[in-house]
Amino acid sequence: MAETIYILCAVTSALCAFMLLRGYARSRARLLLWSGLCFVFLFANNMILAVDRVAFPDRVLVAPVIRSAVALAGLMLLLYGLIGDAE
Repeated sequence: MAETIYILCAVTSALCAFMLLRGYARSRARLLLWSGLCFVFLFANNMILAVDRVAFPDRVLVAPVIRSAVALAGLMLLLYGLIGDAE
């Protein structure tokens, strides 16, 4: 059951990233770019988690700190976009 949730979260993140980046390509609204890039990093985070938990459940391939750093990088991109577009 947990494996299904991990995969669904990754698919959802990828779909959100695709739609946001496609919207950016059409409208050139910069906030769509930053949001799309954030979801790309969240997709990477979810894929790392799925590989860690599903493919190799008995070993830890990637430290949780690295996984969290990937998510933090995505959120920092979004924060940069929100602050940059406010000016």
